[in-house]
Amino acid sequence: MATSSRRLRGYQGLVIILAALLAYILLRGHLVKPTSMLLFAVLVPSIILHEVSHGAVAWAFGDDTAKRAGRLTLNPISHIDIFGSLILPAILVLGGFPAFGYAKPVPVNVARLRHPRNEGLIVSLAGPATNVVLAGIAAGALRAVLPSVGYLAFAGPSSMPIGVQLLFYFGVANVLLAVFNLIPLPPLDGSAVVERLLPRSWWPGYLRIRMYTLPLIFLLVFLVPSALGHVFDPALNLWFRLVVG
Repeated sequence: MATSSRRLRGYQGLVIILAALLAYILLRGHLVKPTSMLLFAVLVPSIILHEVSHGAVAWAFGDDTAKRAGRLTLNPISHIDIFGSLILPAILVLGGFPAFGYAKPVPVNVARLRHPRNEGLIVSLAGPATNVVLAGIAAGALRAVLPSVGYLAFAGPSSMPIGVQLLFYFGVANVLLAVFNLIPLPPLDGSAVVERLLPRSWWPGYLRIRMYTLPLIFLLVFLVPSALGHVFDPALNLWFRLVVG
């Protein structure tokens, strides 16, 4: 009973924090670009679907760690990292920076997979693959609901109804998540490709530098956003061409 009470208080605290952040964003909305607000709104569910896919594929390959931990669920409370999923994206949006965030990683025990080396790679790539599929679904839905190709190409998404705008930025968010997570730097999913191909003799040196790559990623995001633009822009242009035909 005491554990349940603590868990309930934790959920209540999370709801209060989320409500406070949302209210603050709405109150300060005149200082925030509408695009950033919409990206923030679709970013959290996109990240959660990304994480759930890792656990679901691992389960299909024999590792039920995520299932036993209660992480094969779309309930956001099970996945939200209060700082990475709520506070950090809100601060970035309010500061005029690109929306960026993360959820609690879904636990995967690679040793429990039937073929750890090959299936571990597939588990890692399941997240970006899910984002690619979601971006494709958003592109197809936009093509179906837009009154004409020119509506988006010339009027721009800001002139659309809010529901269509959310669909548009849901696609954009998933393109960004897929591309970002495929960057071959640990702990991003793309590093699994490097690790799978890395000769065994190189592993000791690789493991020594692996712990320092996360600060490098944050430096890229916050201090050299133009470098990421060279990675994101071709993917976004390809997705946009899918939308407008």
